Amino acid sequence: MEHAERSILAAALGWHEARVPFETAVADIPPALRGRRPQGYPHSPWELLEHVRLAQADLVAFMEDPGYVAPPWPDGYWPPTPAPASSDAWDVSVASVLADRERLQAIAWRPTVELAARIPWGEGQTYLRTLLVALDHASYHVGQLVAVRRLLGAWPGS
Repeated sequence: MEHAERSILAAALGWHEARVPFETAVADIPPALRGRRPQGYPHSPWELLEHVRLAQADLVAFMEDPGYVAPPWPDGYWPPTPAPASSDAWDVSVASVLADRERLQAIAWRPTVELAARIPWGEGQTYLRTLLVALDHASYHVGQLVAVRRLLGAWPGS
């Protein structure tokens, strides 16, 4: 893949293209609302944040670890409780999502990674497909975070 295409992919993984950035979606959510599920909605802000973190970390591990073993589905991809144990747990989760986003971007830029090549320990998945899954998955759930915040009255202007 040419430099220009890698640049486009890495920029898209930054989540600032045609959607609310992750940093905005998780900013300034009152701690009392982080574990609250809006009426009629199945997830709290914490559940969505942790789901993004767990899934994204899994996709990074899949692309980088020849000994990769997938977490159990679906429990390995969702937190066990709707609320974080503490504000520190929230902050650690946000920081982890950002760090793994940087790792995804680094994979997109890595010249030794042929993006169209199959991941050797996978089942036919390519690096490009896996990066696009990470992008699509995070974008979807960031949108859900915004919707949950609106329903909780915790989105600016809601």
